[in-house]
Amino acid sequence: MLSNTNVIKLLGLMLVVAAVNILVLSPGFLGVQIGASALSTATGITLLVASAWILINGIYQFLFKKPVVIPVKEIRTHEEYVERLSQYRETKGIEEEISIGLEQMERMQKRKSTFFQVLKQRFNESELSFSKFASVALDVENLFYQNIRNILNILSVFDETEFDRVVNRKMSGLSIELSQKKAKVYNDYLTSMKNALTNNEEILVKLDRLLLEISSLDNVEPEDIEQLACMQELDALIKQTKYYKA
Repeated sequence: MLSNTNVIKLLGLMLVVAAVNILVLSPGFLGVQIGASALSTATGITLLVASAWILINGIYQFLFKKPVVIPVKEIRTHEEYVERLSQYRETKGIEEEISIGLEQMERMQKRKSTFFQVLKQRFNESELSFSKFASVALDVENLFYQNIRNILNILSVFDETEFDRVVNRKMSGLSIELSQKKAKVYNDYLTSMKNALTNNEEILVKLDRLLLEISSLDNVEPEDIEQLACMQELDALIKQTKYYKA
């Protein structure tokens, strides 16, 4: 399926190439003319050849070249998660879920940045208190992206065409029982994705609460950190996930 994003990028490239050619070749601007002189001819021909090469390469890159697909288990960075999830942005039936997932990742990046800014303002990086708060924040971030990874695993086996048939009841020739089973499978897909998004929203809320608690602290000893309500909630969430992974 042709990506609207790539089409927009190609149109943008074409506009830039056209603008450069107009600027260089138009008599009202630089006025380079092929045949006027050796230098002018060389410049004009070089520009036209370069423009043709750029457009051909752009058409190939944006319309025909297959993107390099990194296996989900090898995705590591925020940018890679965003790029992969964005590929499903126009998948019918789950547009809202994909949009929420992308928005949550953007918020997580901002929360993480703000969190460590506040930590550096309140504690020295060599302090045990800083290490304890930072460790929990990084563990929670890993948990957050594990949920995104779960969504990507679901999407890798998600059949958009089949889902459309299920939603619009286009399963002619199938028994009612089999149609219901197929519908349940795709409902389970959606439920799993929504659960992952709900878990991530909970993580973001708990991080906000922890950030508020840290900002409100006058003084805290390292041994008191574990007693903070938000730290206990996040720690329980992390341990619960590790238990299920074991």
